Amino acid sequence: MYTKMAKNNKMGGIIREIEIPEGIEVKIENNVVSIKSQEKEIKRRFAHATIEKQGNKIIIKTRRATKREKKLINSIVSHIKNMLEGSKEEFVYKLQICAVHFPMNVAVKEKEVIIKNFLGETKERKAKILQDVRVEINKDIIIVSSGDKEAAGQTAANIEKTATARNRDRRIFQDGIFMTEKCGEEI
Repeated sequence: MYTKMAKNNKMGGIIREIEIPEGIEVKIENNVVSIKSQEKEIKRRFAHATIEKQGNKIIIKTRRATKREKKLINSIVSHIKNMLEGSKEEFVYKLQICAVHFPMNVAVKEKEVIIKNFLGETKERKAKILQDVRVEINKDIIIVSSGDKEAAGQTAANIEKTATARNRDRRIFQDGIFMTEKCGEEI
């Protein structure tokens, strides 16, 4: 995937170009970018910049070339690249269930991950699963996958945050659910 460097246009703004790979269909309407390939479709709305499609390129423009606009353009380019990459293959996060003191029961029901018997608690803990995210549990490994990188990462973070021991010494109470892999990279 080739991205052309930022350049100033005639009016003093910034223009960035992203090349669209073959086999991916891109539609842009009112700064809503929808990327579709095979059976996956990812949509996202971007503000504060003008986004157009010309041929096999996505062009992002701003009116001025201040530091804020440069940061904004770079963020939008990163998001669109993640969307293009996610339309080809999914982003996968892996979490490890660690239960030292009490056996923990983890299950998926509808759009929630339910954690029972965490540190002997009788009340269930619930973590929200975002839209278009799949969560699978294989023994003591939780696999979170989605074409949308931010949704998959936020769901994994929700699960990890829900199973955090509060008001206890972390050196002794090491129970919890911990992220072990982010998008194919070991942590």
